[in-house]
Amino acid sequence: MTSDTEEKNSSDIVPLSGSFRSTDHNPVMENAGDTDGSSVRDKREKKRNGLVNQIKRFAGKPARLNRSKSTTGQALKGLMFISKSDGGDGWTAVEERFETITKTTEGLLIRSKFGECIGMKSKDFALVLFDALARRKNMTGDVIDKEILKEFWEQISDQNFDSRLMIFFDMMDKDGDGRLTEDEVKQVINLSSSTNNLSAIQKKADEYAAMIMEELDPNNIGYIMVESLKNLLMKAETETLAEITSSQDPKQLIEKLKHTPDPNPLRRWYRGLRFFVLDSWQRFWVIALWLSIMTILFTYKYIQYKNRAVYEVLGHCVCFAKGSAETLKLNMALILLPVCRNTITWLRNKTRVGVLVPFDDNINFHKVIAVGITIGVSIHSIAHLACDFPRLIAATPEEYKPLGKYFGEEQPKRYSQFVKSTEGITGLVMVFLMAIAFTLALPWFRRGKLEKTLPGPLKKLASFNAFWYTHHFFIVVYILLIVHGYYLYLSKEWYKKTTWMYLAVPIALYACERLKRAFRSSIRTVKVVNAAVYPGNVLTLKMSRPKHFKYKSGQYMFINCPKVSPFEWHPFSITSAPQDDYLSLHIKVNGDWTKAIKGVFSEVISKPLPVKDTSHGAHNPDYPKIMIDGPYGAPAQDYKKYEVVLLVGLGIGATPMISIIKDIINNMYAMENAQLHQMENGLQREPQDKNENFKTRRAYFYWVTREQGSYDWFKNIMNEIAERDVNKIIELHNYCTSVFEKDDARSALIRMLQSIAYAKSGKDIVSETRVKSHFAKPNWEEVYNKIAMDHPDGTNVGVFYCGSPVLTKELRRLALEFTQKTKIRFSFHKENF
Repeated sequence: MTSDTEEKNSSDIVPLSGSFRSTDHNPVMENAGDTDGSSVRDKREKKRNGLVNQIKRFAGKPARLNRSKSTTGQALKGLMFISKSDGGDGWTAVEERFETITKTTEGLLIRSKFGECIGMKSKDFALVLFDALARRKNMTGDVIDKEILKEFWEQISDQNFDSRLMIFFDMMDKDGDGRLTEDEVKQVINLSSSTNNLSAIQKKADEYAAMIMEELDPNNIGYIMVESLKNLLMKAETETLAEITSSQDPKQLIEKLKHTPDPNPLRRWYRGLRFFVLDSWQRFWVIALWLSIMTILFTYKYIQYKNRAVYEVLGHCVCFAKGSAETLKLNMALILLPVCRNTITWLRNKTRVGVLVPFDDNINFHKVIAVGITIGVSIHSIAHLACDFPRLIAATPEEYKPLGKYFGEEQPKRYSQFVKSTEGITGLVMVFLMAIAFTLALPWFRRGKLEKTLPGPLKKLASFNAFWYTHHFFIVVYILLIVHGYYLYLSKEWYKKTTWMYLAVPIALYACERLKRAFRSSIRTVKVVNAAVYPGNVLTLKMSRPKHFKYKSGQYMFINCPKVSPFEWHPFSITSAPQDDYLSLHIKVNGDWTKAIKGVFSEVISKPLPVKDTSHGAHNPDYPKIMIDGPYGAPAQDYKKYEVVLLVGLGIGATPMISIIKDIINNMYAMENAQLHQMENGLQREPQDKNENFKTRRAYFYWVTREQGSYDWFKNIMNEIAERDVNKIIELHNYCTSVFEKDDARSALIRMLQSIAYAKSGKDIVSETRVKSHFAKPNWEEVYNKIAMDHPDGTNVGVFYCGSPVLTKELRRLALEFTQKTKIRFSFHKENF
């Protein structure tokens, strides 16, 4: 939770005739069932069979390629050398870059600058492309002029698929003999895997090169020809087409999502506002109530002091100071409530208050109140320091005389008399401490964004640790606030000194929360039974589960490692399922504390175990002590109330979703077993139990990550889910964004290799699981389209997202948009990451 983090419906893969083995269907990616009846299913099958026949005609053994003549491959969009990820610039932009780059080389472009000039970000791939194009012209030098560059550009931007195929083949064919040997295939695998940051594939280049040769050279001639390469490309392209045809008839989708814009701009504005309010009404009424109370308190105090004698000397200044002070008292009380996590979790789990109160936004409300405090402190301080005190000093003896009972019989003559008073000292110290705490709580400091820009001694200020420790200044601030509220100039009666009245209950509640944490962590002892460090700087901990530790999927807990810091507690999503007899966490290293805890566990992991140690845990390593506190409520825990859920995890944001998809499988098994028990015993209805509240019947999980190594975090879990999900309840989609999009030449060989390997072993070469990976970023509109198409009108879809804020806006917008233009309601929920 504290650490930061980032295709269409997959289904049966159509087998091809020719020299390729048919691809086994992906058992994970099938649909759970046909929700639209047999007529739709027949229509889909006919449409699919027609497309398969068409593809088979295309995929038959091709004739020798003629570079000057287009073939059926011209229809394919693959093997684009300049893609949208590079900017997709035309010749004009290339020419401008050429002029800039060659200013000092007399109009000659050197080989190392070729990629920069054509707009290709992958330098190594650009160098191999340059060499292939040069071999075609029988060139031997490393420099070209503008005329040759334009010729090269026309070749790589040619819309004819066959032309691009021959360039790609020539890139692989290093000796130019028109044949590809196993060594040449291996070299291109190394190039493609390094270009796409797939280090695991690069390590197995020998194995994968042999696999391609086995597939395309069944007669062991020792080489493959361009026809075989084209067939392999056609196969990968066909699988994409087959995925498209696996969904419902596109006409149904168009009809279902058809939305004619209202010509009346006022009605359009009203409709947009209506859906926005439907999504945010809980936040609106809470903020409106808060602002109303602030306004009433300010107005009450303003009028009260306007009618007092002090107004004659201090004027509106004292009214503003006292009005803002009254709002400050309430805000300093309210700001504690959103961080009373035990109370919020109890209200979320045991009451229906969550229908009205947006508990998911507790931290956001905490921040809003902090802004209110900042404004109140500013008004209060400026009114006193810049207006009230100077007016008192400048007042005539006659004007001051009525105020003597408040400020002393002797009129203050110096500004320092106010500053040195108890009220002045406590006020200034509070402002100073709050300024530090509020500043270091800003994202630029808390998330370490300014670490590189700050000078050496100040770098530690841009860290979570600095935020955490300075936030505990609030203990001193509240003590000073009570003292400050007691020694008031203008209120001498105890019952008018109301600061303690505002603060008593919230402070008592918060103190009980902290005492409960200390008590629970001392009696809920856990033992780390296993720890591992995975690629991407992720530490995973598997711990024993305390006897009475009950939680829901999607919830989180705080952990403390005394060896790192006896005071710091940090929240992390629980990745184990409620039915598991252990607790597991995945901790992304992204700050001082996470770096430190990874370090102390890495020391233990790296030490070799004595020979007498066994794998059964009789002599487990001596892992550092861990204390836990929780569980605490989170938005994702409410997934069970939705019939369909869309779970999106960006990077380490997949952690709460992993627990949820395991829980879905476990709940479905429990329901099936209950039904079997009911049938065996001849019962009409089982007694009410916890499964009665489980409404989820379909789940879509999209995990988007930049690094191939990230798949190691949940590899075993993914395989377990794929194996257990016999009813195809969950669609698992892995997206690796380091790989270029499907039409890019830089990822073409990876897609070919993925197709062959999955057909042979049912295992994906990127994730090394049974879940087939997609490349580049998902098209989220297509994801929503698919869900809207696959389910009947009236379906309630819960969208749960955990990850960095980069996707929040788009996913929320699409949820509102599809709720508006379909009869399916998409409810968006964002984890506080």
